[in-house]
Amino acid sequence: MIVLSSAPSLTPLLARGALLSPFKKPAAGAAFPRTRLVLPGLRPDLGRLAAYERVCGFATGDEGMPITYPHVLGFPLAMRLMSEREFPLPLLGLVHTSVEISRYAEMAAGGTYELSVHVAGLGPHRRGTEAVVVTEVRHGETVVWESRSRYLARHPTSRTAETSREERTPLPAVAEWRIAADVGRRYGAASGDRNPIHLHPLTARLFGFPRAIAHGMWTAARCLAAHGVPERAQVEAEFRTPVLLPGTVTYAARAGRFELRGATGRVHVTGGVRPYAG
Repeated sequence: MIVLSSAPSLTPLLARGALLSPFKKPAAGAAFPRTRLVLPGLRPDLGRLAAYERVCGFATGDEGMPITYPHVLGFPLAMRLMSEREFPLPLLGLVHTSVEISRYAEMAAGGTYELSVHVAGLGPHRRGTEAVVVTEVRHGETVVWESRSRYLARHPTSRTAETSREERTPLPAVAEWRIAADVGRRYGAASGDRNPIHLHPLTARLFGFPRAIAHGMWTAARCLAAHGVPERAQVEAEFRTPVLLPGTVTYAARAGRFELRGATGRVHVTGGVRPYAG
């Protein structure tokens, strides 16, 4: 365990990760850092929180944080781990594929918290290798929030092609959203996640995307802002196909499920919300 005195700066971490990326050899069985980073005494920056709420569609000025915002608070620690020489996946082009979040109590925007982040493991994916990154937030001695995020490094594999997904009835459409070309840059400024696949068409093309793509966590947050989330809740989101920027998507929802669909009906994001029953 390493206890930090402050959150690391993202700019040098991104630079280090970019420089080391060409030398990484991703594999599901590779060694990975077992360090747990801990940041005590963290107080959210209310200005950055407000910017995040605006770009994601949450109401601003609420006393509590949106359920997805602790991911932003833990992101610098996750970046420090994933930019280390010992982390086997290249940081450049790393794609966030899914997230599971549990919030056990309301989290005041003006509260003081302890963050911890660690890499739980690596696993095979049909398109490469995934890392599982776990983030926990404590208020005093109590865990009030935790998440498991999966990040994919794409590379050739010997795995067979993806099996077809089960047939399902599309959720009913609720709204159509026109997503601006600068959403990736605005979310990157609010969250600190400036992965080049989200920022500009030219940098996205370096990693095989025809245009910049929206952050997975932005799409999840935007859906949850529209859906609404109980104070104590468990949410999940799977980022199935990229949302190209700019673009138009359909937000659909029923009961505790939601999804984003493209013009052809292709599902970009699917997820769910349920009250925490513990």
